[in-house]
Amino acid sequence: MLRLVSLQLIATMVAGVLAALLGGWPAMFSAVLGGLCCVVPNGIMALRLFASTKTGGANPLTFFFWEFIKIGLTLALLGATAYLYRDLNWLALLAGFIVALKSYIFLLFRH
Repeated sequence: MLRLVSLQLIATMVAGVLAALLGGWPAMFSAVLGGLCCVVPNGIMALRLFASTKTGGANPLTFFFWEFIKIGLTLALLGATAYLYRDLNWLALLAGFIVALKSYIFLLFRH
């Protein structure tokens, strides 16, 4: 799972560079922030699940609890980004978010 989070981070940075080329600095920051709204909660969940497997095994209840926390944190980060960043480019934000969400497809094609 940590490999997936690192791939999401790389895909977010690529989306940020493309957004900078197409729309300038505000679009780049919007795309990177959109991707980070996905990467940060996934990273926290991956670390917690990794820690729970070291202490005695993964529990399905733990997985669903952290999945709920991940969704809530993702929504909170998106809301905070929309509220705090005044030069927000919504198209770039959504593009960065979707690129980060769908970056696992690259791992599927790798095997």
